Amino acid sequence: MRTVSRVVAAPVDLGVEMIGVPEGSDLSLDLRLESVSEGVLVSGAVSGTVTGECGRCLRAITDSFDVTIQELYAYEHSTTDETTEEDEVGRMQGDLIDLEPAVRDAVVLTLPTNPLCRPDCPGLCPDCGAHFDELPADHSHELADSRWAALRNLSNSEE
Repeated sequence: MRTVSRVVAAPVDLGVEMIGVPEGSDLSLDLRLESVSEGVLVSGAVSGTVTGECGRCLRAITDSFDVTIQELYAYEHSTTDETTEEDEVGRMQGDLIDLEPAVRDAVVLTLPTNPLCRPDCPGLCPDCGAHFDELPADHSHELADSRWAALRNLSNSEE
């Protein structure tokens, strides 16, 4: 068994549309490499920082993440060639292991599809686009349909 701790640069497009890990930012890898009969079992933690925007109010979000990974990388000519699909088990290329797919899967699957700056974020006013946080409690817009303008002058007392 071997323990490896490294800080690596984040690859391109590590995230989803609204939130992700900025390209080139630091990813901390704390991994344990274990030799097993079919290959090398890699397990450990990946941590870093994600940035994006709130899905309700579009404010910038910065948060940290910490995910665990566990992946088996089979030796090049092991019996797993005959018993598994090509994408099911990672393959070693000589003495090298490509961790990017496992890290990408672990990070992207933990990211929210609709990130929020805070759980009770009220969002934006649909009429003026201002943040509800910055508006008075009685904020409203009079939406008048010009087809009903003549009825506005009528009062309830006329019968």
